[in-house]
Amino acid sequence: MNPRLAAVLCFALMLSPAHGQEKVLNLYSARHYQTDEALYSNFTHQTGIRINRIEGKEEELVERIRNEGANSPADVFITVDASRLAQADAFGLFAPVRSALLEERIPAHLRDPESNWFAFSTRARVIIYNKLKLKAADVGNYEDLAKPALKGKLCSRSGAHPYNISLGAALIQHWGEVKTEEWARGVVANFARAPKGGDTDQIKAVAAGECDVALSNTYYLVRLLRSTKPEDRTMMEKVGVVWPNQSGFGTHINISGGGMLKTAPNKDAAVKFLEYLASDEAQAYFANGNNEWPVVKSAVIANPELKALGNFKADTLNVGELARTTAQAQKVFDRAGYR
Repeated sequence: MNPRLAAVLCFALMLSPAHGQEKVLNLYSARHYQTDEALYSNFTHQTGIRINRIEGKEEELVERIRNEGANSPADVFITVDASRLAQADAFGLFAPVRSALLEERIPAHLRDPESNWFAFSTRARVIIYNKLKLKAADVGNYEDLAKPALKGKLCSRSGAHPYNISLGAALIQHWGEVKTEEWARGVVANFARAPKGGDTDQIKAVAAGECDVALSNTYYLVRLLRSTKPEDRTMMEKVGVVWPNQSGFGTHINISGGGMLKTAPNKDAAVKFLEYLASDEAQAYFANGNNEWPVVKSAVIANPELKALGNFKADTLNVGELARTTAQAQKVFDRAGYR
């Protein structure tokens, strides 16, 4: 027998039910949050379906599913960022899910048009600034980040990171490719230093005065606002938050979501799990446990720091269509030197 096939079959046996009556769900997850443990255990408590979970980086899990092929034990794949879900879909990994519950509870712009994958939580890509150096009015829109007035004042993580690529894809949808490239060139011209680190590093750099302005997903901001460390609280007192483009298309949002795989051996369990993620109870875990906004309007948020960010106008571009523009956005950023 082919060694790779033998390994796959062995792994499948490991994830299969211990006996014929036990119900299981095999979940491949690129979410690495301890708070999700309660989310999964609650699903098992409600349904009796045991979750076997394999965690890894997005690219590794997608490649693993592709290599496993028809023998893959995976039922559901979940990850962060629409572009990563669209990539998995482009490889033909997802199966359409026809669910009246999902269609009713998840807004149309937060699911793939073909119902191959769904968003279950969102984060906003906001502008943060040093309160001693700038005013909110100076950086009220994404366009402002490319203005010459900010030359040498902007910090950023890599332009190749999916969070920035997703923003670039949204801007292409709104502005077109030419204007988006002009914007990207202006952003590069305003760098205080070469792009490095993650969103938390950009927040720290703004607070320390290394730069005056940066982009960040709200998930990272709320995590620091909830911190019990005195240094984190002191740092966040120096940082202001702007919801960009409120008089226009709204603030860009990123998502966490997932879908059922075509080769899923436990399809009924997979659909039940996706529907569970859209329940008010599960949605509350995303908000209260992991500082993300629920996609279901009826979900109750009991996270003071998340609620303290206030209400905002979010961009309502369809996340599936948006994700299909990410390859174009990467090319635009590459030409602009935003790497």
